[in-house]
Amino acid sequence: MTRFQSKYDQWLQANIEAESNPRRKELLCKGLGHGTVEFLRYVWFPAVGNFDHLLPEWEVRDFGSGYRYLDLAYMPGGAKGGIEIQGYGSHARDLDVRRFKDLCRRHSLLSLDGWTFLSIAYPSIMDEPQQCQQLVLAFIGKFISTDVISGLSWLEAETLRFARRLLRPFTPNELTAHLYITDRHARRILNSMVELQLIIIANGQRRSRTFMLKV
Repeated sequence: MTRFQSKYDQWLQANIEAESNPRRKELLCKGLGHGTVEFLRYVWFPAVGNFDHLLPEWEVRDFGSGYRYLDLAYMPGGAKGGIEIQGYGSHARDLDVRRFKDLCRRHSLLSLDGWTFLSIAYPSIMDEPQQCQQLVLAFIGKFISTDVISGLSWLEAETLRFARRLLRPFTPNELTAHLYITDRHARRILNSMVELQLIIIANGQRRSRTFMLKV
């Protein structure tokens, strides 16, 4: 059994055992959808390494008389982050006008209720997993930007937060402007974090040009 499968089984079973809502418990016992499992296998777990604060098949009111379920909810400290895996067949080829309008209304109402959504297309999971991992890290950074490795200086910790919030490589000059320090000091910090394997060099050989968060 792989490390992912072991952690996944433990996580799903813990959610089942902790759930008292019979509607959600029934969904969990049936198992998660293929797209959700593949997202966790190829995107979430390689990028994050755990399933902390992640809740599958999370129940929300549909602002009517019923309930709906998010593929995944990410709720550190009571935050409201929703992740939806968009299957190409159901959401692109076969989506009729009524269902399309209902989907947009649902996302709009939940956004107004404080939810932040991350939508991932299933083909991207299989074709572009590293890009999806970068999206996940940026998504997480919106909620736990203060969660950094102990032992870092405050400048190193803020550099890590800065990298988490970006979806692209950044230059030492950008970090200099963000931290209000000299270019030389910014490069020392970046080189130190490269040695710690927290950040990688994205472009440049003799003199590093751009850096990015390690995935």
